[in-house]
Amino acid sequence: DQLVESGGGLVQSGGSLRLSCTASGFPFSTSAISWARQAPGKGLEWVIGIYTDGSVYYSDSLKGRFTASRDNAKNTAYLQIDSLKPEDTAVYYCANRPPTLWGDGWNALDVRGQGTLVTVSS
Repeated sequence: DQLVESGGGLVQSGGSLRLSCTASGFPFSTSAISWARQAPGKGLEWVIGIYTDGSVYYSDSLKGRFTASRDNAKNTAYLQIDSLKPEDTAVYYCANRPPTLWGDGWNALDVRGQGTLVTVSS
């Protein structure tokens, strides 16, 4: 079971990025996928989740600039981030955890990627 994130990089404030999360080894089409981030020196923060039917759950504090989507034919989920701010600088992870199970940190049952670094310059 594996998830691999890609698409991070250095971007100027106000710019946009689309991150990808590609799955292998488990039934992606029947798995909810959530995105989380961890900023330098801070704890894990859940950002957004997308269910198998395409419905999206947003973190209350981060609504508006984050959009999740998925392409089950490609076993890939996407996170679109618009109007990036320096405080969005973080390592972004995807995981096979539904929003109903968001909590503090990771647990042993999570399938998650290695993360992709997003750096936003001011």
